Amino acid sequence: MYGQRRFHFYLSIPPEEMLRYYRGEAQQVLVHTQEGLSVELAAAHLRPFITSSGISGHFELIVSSQNKFIALNKLS
Repeated sequence: MYGQRRFHFYLSIPPEEMLRYYRGEAQQVLVHTQEGLSVELAAAHLRPFITSSGISGHFELIVSSQNKFIALNKLS
């Protein structure tokens, strides 16, 4: 779709650290994308992907041309 930007990144956060995000102690996650950028992501967007092992995988973040969150997809 026109005006959307897509960022791809790998994320691996152990369960102990993920608890800080889950409890709301940390609000943002800084990721380094495969496109060479650093992007801040609201930790709340990661909640659907949390397992007992924490969170791990390749993700795609989709934002609008105004950098507003549209979607976060787990690719693998």
